Amino acid sequence: MAEYTIRTTVDRPYEETVEAVREQLAAAGFGVLTEIDLKATLKKKLDVDVPAQVILGACRPQLAHQALQADPSIAALLPCNVVVRATGESTTVVEAFDPTAMTAFAGTGEALQTVATDARERLTSALDALKENR
Repeated sequence: MAEYTIRTTVDRPYEETVEAVREQLAAAGFGVLTEIDLKATLKKKLDVDVPAQVILGACRPQLAHQALQADPSIAALLPCNVVVRATGESTTVVEAFDPTAMTAFAGTGEALQTVATDARERLTSALDALKENR
């Protein structure tokens, strides 16, 4: 199975990790456009209990614009989803869709490849910083 996410596990509580992810995304030049609280949504819609989990829709406008210039249909894959999921009281997984995986859907044109590589480097840096900035 092909890898399609960038992932890290951090030894810190969920709420603290969500804030740290927001900070690191901002430091990497991303803004959070959307937020989906999966725990609350699944409880409301299905009356099921799941661990705390949020999907943050992260966007760096410059990269989004470049990607759209290369392929307007890439909008269907935007923004970059970053998931923060509690796996214990003091352990949290942070996972982001790997932007380079989008080239499997949209092709490997040089302009799109450049954007995907830049986005991947920024997201990887943000996730790596979560472990360093404790």
